[in-house]
Amino acid sequence: MKWTMRKRKMKAFGKAVYRNKMAFTGAVILLLFILVAIFGPILIPFSTMDFGEVEDILNPPSKAHLLGTDDMGRDVLANLISGARISLIIGGVATFISMGIGTLIGICSGYFGKGIDNALMRFTDFFLVIPWLPLMMVLAAILGTSLLNIIFVIGITGWAGTARVVRSQTLSVRERPFVERAVSLGAGSGHIMARHILPNVFPLVFANTVLVAAVAIVSETTLSFLGLGDPSTASWGMMLHYAFESGSTSAGAYWYYLPPGICVVPVVLSFTLFGYAFDVIFNPKLRQR
Repeated sequence: MKWTMRKRKMKAFGKAVYRNKMAFTGAVILLLFILVAIFGPILIPFSTMDFGEVEDILNPPSKAHLLGTDDMGRDVLANLISGARISLIIGGVATFISMGIGTLIGICSGYFGKGIDNALMRFTDFFLVIPWLPLMMVLAAILGTSLLNIIFVIGITGWAGTARVVRSQTLSVRERPFVERAVSLGAGSGHIMARHILPNVFPLVFANTVLVAAVAIVSETTLSFLGLGDPSTASWGMMLHYAFESGSTSAGAYWYYLPPGICVVPVVLSFTLFGYAFDVIFNPKLRQR
């Protein structure tokens, strides 16, 4: 019975996404990049470790190298595809961490209220008032330039906005009759938050997750471009970092720095379209408007 209900909800959700132009456009763009990240390395005959000779450095696009070569003679297209995989992984995992922290703090703050609410919200305000970029730069510099550290830094610095949004929704949900009924029946706080509060705030969390994923990808690109990324991974940010560090802009090697910069835009755009469209799909009032 539960599986049938879930199947119906998934079908209804799929139809809603298909009918919403913004959500459908974002889905197509994101799916395209996911397929490239998964199957691209199989189709490309080069790898990120195939270094060329001196004559292969910064060669323009050709039949052998469709997007040219970089300052080490490597195929730019191979690095671009590898960068898609790294950027999407970092964005996904960091978003999962960020949304988990933000949802937990938001629900606990809104449900318990009083002293716990004040303490958690002051802690949240601390992360809101500090500029996120300098904070991430300091943490990345202290922890070191590795893939796990970058994910950790982005995850623990991007949850404050989610906590605020979830708290406001939790304050509304906890006053509803079914929550009061559960309290009168003796249900514990953990049970109420997991079985009654979370399902009702989840649509908002899901819509916000998509937007946070876009911010996470931009954050990774920014940190890597500033030289705080993992030098052993070919992310889009590291490609931009090495492109500007090698002087490709002054050398006119547009094929080196333009592709990773261009790829960031549609990926972030797809997540942004998702976020706004899902907010309309999950909110009947907005859908009627």
